[in-house]
Amino acid sequence: MTDMKSRYLVYLLIITTFALFSCNDNEKKSEMNIIFLHHSTGGVIWQGEKPSLVTRVVRKISPGLAETLGQAKLPILFKEYNQEHNRNYKITQKIFPKASPYGWHNYPFDYYNIWVKNSGNQHYMEEPTLEILTKDYQVIIFKHCFPVGRIQADNDTADIDSDLKSLSNYKLQYNALRDKLLSFPETKFIVWTGAALAKGATTEDEAIRAREFFTWVREEWDMPGDNIHLWDFYELETEGGLYLKDEYSTSSIDSHPNSKFASRVAGMLFNRIIDVIETNGTDTDITGVKK
Repeated sequence: MTDMKSRYLVYLLIITTFALFSCNDNEKKSEMNIIFLHHSTGGVIWQGEKPSLVTRVVRKISPGLAETLGQAKLPILFKEYNQEHNRNYKITQKIFPKASPYGWHNYPFDYYNIWVKNSGNQHYMEEPTLEILTKDYQVIIFKHCFPVGRIQADNDTADIDSDLKSLSNYKLQYNALRDKLLSFPETKFIVWTGAALAKGATTEDEAIRAREFFTWVREEWDMPGDNIHLWDFYELETEGGLYLKDEYSTSSIDSHPNSKFASRVAGMLFNRIIDVIETNGTDTDITGVKK
């Protein structure tokens, strides 16, 4: 009986806390709505460290409450910044695209497919287009997971509508994406350079092609003075090498970043987001280091 009462009290506390925070959040309208589109690697950076058992339990009841209780690092940084600088920036996260019905793919082809080829005011396979997202968010952050680096040799001809991971296809898809992003000049976009692969999870040829592509993104694709900004996650993970550094990876064959690395670079992502919002990205470099 005592155990049942204790469980009831814990449940009541969670619901009450959720209601209180919801009221407080609604007292002041957000000055800037930010959405972070990601899969698992992005979730690690969002969290900043391995979530506690309590966080994992609360998340099953309410993902928003789990964040409000102060467990994920990126929302904590925004909360502290808002309090210290009298701001009200609101950041939220979204798995994009979902595993079903679209499929667990967030590579250049998939952003092109959802946002360019199938653009418009209707969801595509339950995924929001840019026409939909830009109605609610002034800052949109998106990324690729590490399989983006498994780049194959080019075919004889490039094909923008192909999901083959090749340099020539990627470049066509990225150029089309850039044109699409530029068509929403009132929205700021922050694009991650791709998550790197651990040495035991790729080949040297694939790794060389990955470095070539993200160098092209930094040096040719990205243009100054527009509404598209980079955060150079690839450089942070590789530090000039071909692979995700061993000390930053979960293991030699698992390309997810470890908690220590995630906790450090979450602050750099935060710096970059704030800088893009407030000074159009001029006060940090593309890794988020303040100038």
